[in-house]
Order: sequence, then C-alpha cells, then structure tokens
Amino acid sequence: MTGMESLHYEFTGTRRVAAFAPVLVGVVGSGNLEVLVEPAAPGAPVDGLCRYRVETSARGFGAIWEAVLRDFQERHRFKGLSVSINDMGATPAVVSLRLDQAAAGLKEAAP
Repeated sequence: MTGMESLHYEFTGTRRVAAFAPVLVGVVGSGNLEVLVEPAAPGAPVDGLCRYRVETSARGFGAIWEAVLRDFQERHRFKGLSVSINDMGATPAVVSLRLDQAAAGLKEAAP
C-alpha cells in the first residue's frame, strides 16, 4: 500500500496561550518532519481541546503517534490549538523535539 496516512487526535487541555502568529518548525524531507501550530480555526468550538492532524508516509504507526502526542499534551496541557504535522518518516524522538521547539514559542495567556 502506498500514499500518505492521515491521523487525527484530540486531547483535553487546560492551558490557554496568548495570541500568536502561526509557528512553523522543522522541514519536510527524507527522515524529517515539520510542525505547524496555529490558534484553533475561527468558528471552531471554544473548548478545552487541542487538535492534532498528522500526514505521514510511515503507515501503520497510529498507536506510536498517539503515545508521542499524548506525552506532549500531558506535559504542556495546551487547549485551543490546531497542530499540523507533515512527516516523512521521523523517529519519535525527532517528533518530540519538533513539538517542544514549537511549544517554546508559545506563551501562557493571562488568567
């Protein structure tokens, strides 16, 4: 089977971030990936969710993606974000690194 696999995850969060311009880290290439973090889409429900969309060339690794994203979400507890990941076979360690790089640019909103 060839082609990209699309995966979608939603996790509950409690940490709202201040307004920000989209954050892009990494580059799609052999064995790497890019992560784009944006505020939730206008008109999206205002809820405690952080939504992740993964487009990957490495098919059949949904459980691993879920574990890596769940770990990231448990550490940062973001809500109201849309995270898009374009992957060309990166390892879980690289995925975690890129997610943490993107998170470093986000600041918590005032209560």
